[in-house]
Amino acid sequence: MLQALLSRTIPMRILHLIIAILFSILPQTLRAESPLKKASFIPQWSPQAQFAGYYVAYEKGFYSKQGIDLRIHMGGPNSPPLEFLEKGKATFATQWLSTAIQKRSQGVKLINIGQIIQRSALMLVAKKSRGIHKPQDINGKKVSLWREEFQIQPMAFLKKYNLNVKIVPQSYSVNLFLREGVDVASAMWYNEYHTILNAGIDPDELTTFFFHEHGLNFLEDGIYTLENTFKKDPELCHAFVKASIEGWLYAFSHPDKALDIVMRYMSAAKTQADRVHQKWMLERMKDLILPRGDFDTPMGKLASSDFTLVAKELHKSGFIKKIPDVNSFYPKDFQYAKK
Repeated sequence: MLQALLSRTIPMRILHLIIAILFSILPQTLRAESPLKKASFIPQWSPQAQFAGYYVAYEKGFYSKQGIDLRIHMGGPNSPPLEFLEKGKATFATQWLSTAIQKRSQGVKLINIGQIIQRSALMLVAKKSRGIHKPQDINGKKVSLWREEFQIQPMAFLKKYNLNVKIVPQSYSVNLFLREGVDVASAMWYNEYHTILNAGIDPDELTTFFFHEHGLNFLEDGIYTLENTFKKDPELCHAFVKASIEGWLYAFSHPDKALDIVMRYMSAAKTQADRVHQKWMLERMKDLILPRGDFDTPMGKLASSDFTLVAKELHKSGFIKKIPDVNSFYPKDFQYAKK
């Protein structure tokens, strides 16, 4: 009846065009009105550019575009991400590969659905004025190390070069190193190393030991969920990873906009926000997530060789009793960039 009514006032050729347009729009409209799937995410730490891709993906609507109604929790020492997963407080979390393998070995059905960082940022930093220019020069020196999983790489490094050192506990700051309390300090390239430079020390005055340059590329931030979550709704997992990757790529292409978003989140969390430092962090995250050179693994994919490297070192060092099956830890059929 509607077509007959319209045909009296609108030429048939135009009428057919209008009907075709309406039918082409209808499926999109129906999809847009379908309910979003609720999910939640927690990073390892409070807001900073280390997690810029996730905040950008949320603010730009990439998660909702993938059908996800996402809530982002604030991480930190009082909010362990993997504990949030175990207790059902979060659907997805970021964590280091070494920590996740340990948890899997302990019986937690944790799986990697997106390995974001492809190059380790953990390093040792020394002052050349202390006579340290190569690994062998560290022998007999005072070395400050962080706790637990942060010690795995440096201890493997020390063992590799047969170094005997005095280990000193390191806090969250590098003040002990700056005050000459230790000869060598632990640092993340995107964080503490920049803090050392900002303290007035020139890069030429420092000797850096990047573990990935010494055959110890232990991957850090990856996206994790529980095995049951993946089995129950693999499409949700695919969608979360895809939106997250889109967020990171947008952040790298639009750094100023990404920093605006990060600064807002830091302000809301009442954490110290230094835009210059966050800019450095975002630039270094790009280097770690999309590294050049021999790092040819695409963002989001966990190479079995990287898993094996970390798992074997954990086993050798006594952190795990048994190496988990890589195919259970990172499902073969998981397409990290599935469309």
